[in-house]
Amino acid sequence: MTRPERQVDVLVVGAGPAGLAAAARLAAAGVARVEVLDREQQAGGVPRYCHHGGFGTWTRPLTGPAYARLILGAAVRAGAFVRTGITALDWAGPLALNTVGPQGPETIRAAAVVLATGARERPRAARLVPGTRPNGVYTTGELQQAAHLYGQRIGNRAVIVGAEDVSYSAADTARAAGAQVVAVVTELDRSQATIARTHNARLRHGIPLLTDTTVTELLGHGRLSGVRVRHRDGRTAQLACDTVVFTGDFVPDHELARRGRLDLDPGTRGPAVDGALHTSRPGVFAAGSVLHPVESAATAVRDGAHVAAGVLELLDGGGWSRPGVPLLVIPPLRWIAPNRVAPGDDHPYVLRTSTLLNRPVLQVVQDGRLLHKEWLGTAVPNRTLTLSAEWNRLVDVTGGPVRVTLAER
Repeated sequence: MTRPERQVDVLVVGAGPAGLAAAARLAAAGVARVEVLDREQQAGGVPRYCHHGGFGTWTRPLTGPAYARLILGAAVRAGAFVRTGITALDWAGPLALNTVGPQGPETIRAAAVVLATGARERPRAARLVPGTRPNGVYTTGELQQAAHLYGQRIGNRAVIVGAEDVSYSAADTARAAGAQVVAVVTELDRSQATIARTHNARLRHGIPLLTDTTVTELLGHGRLSGVRVRHRDGRTAQLACDTVVFTGDFVPDHELARRGRLDLDPGTRGPAVDGALHTSRPGVFAAGSVLHPVESAATAVRDGAHVAAGVLELLDGGGWSRPGVPLLVIPPLRWIAPNRVAPGDDHPYVLRTSTLLNRPVLQVVQDGRLLHKEWLGTAVPNRTLTLSAEWNRLVDVTGGPVRVTLAER
């Protein structure tokens, strides 16, 4: 059977904050046919089932669903076409995708493609946690959808695995769904959320924080009955619960990038991009949490607005820059995005560390030459660090990789 084909100007894959922000900017700039695809039945991405606050601005704070409606409305009013229930299956050419939806299969060709496919939490199986396979095991996203989209009761006693901001959001969701949170458990030696949020959970809601503690086994048949944990000193214990939520440990939804043989960054595991968010394939851009799993919705929107400028330049006849000089991080840094350096880049960088460091010094070096140096406050695992792009003008584009280091003084 021959697939029907259509041509659009820009095809955006993913109707989350990054994709919708890009579509809104492009349509408002006069691009005639901007189309956004999403496999979910509703557009808006993760915020649509995050009923807590923290979205929007200081002067206009919003819940996740309100924020999702806001960014979707902006894209539609600007003239973008947002289609849900459509899955991009594979590439049909350098700038063409095979898709399937309620109306059947279709091939969509474009002058430019923006990958804004987001990220996901690794589930229990991917974390290799042994034990039985009972009901009551969630990731944060699954928990929030069950509680907020479908109104399901999740259980009576919940253990939250992880102690970063998303973990405490999961704890709030579990409490809102009627469960008592037995404990927040982390392998690290401290919470990675803000002090205020950690203390609020412990003092106001009586949620204990178990640090240096690993969930080693799930217990129960049919329904979860508990988890076995091991402390760093070797002691073990059993926590009685009927719900466990695995939080954090995000990975990019990079299936399309991988199938398209785009260069992937070994740190982020998402597409490698320069400051203009060019991937290694001419005409294909990437933005949002597929590049840096996972940052805030505001960061994703910033990426979407930024990538629109590069798309407009391409549509106006601009060339496609080379991938640029590799930007590498040295442990304890885990990753940095963007992760290629090209002349004229002005997009700020986000990066993460795997180790707690007090007042570390951040350095950017190329071929033994210091390009940038700054002192930070506390660097905390699973919390974002930022780096400006002011030093880019000093990069030798014919030189070796640029290396970013972070170390205590």
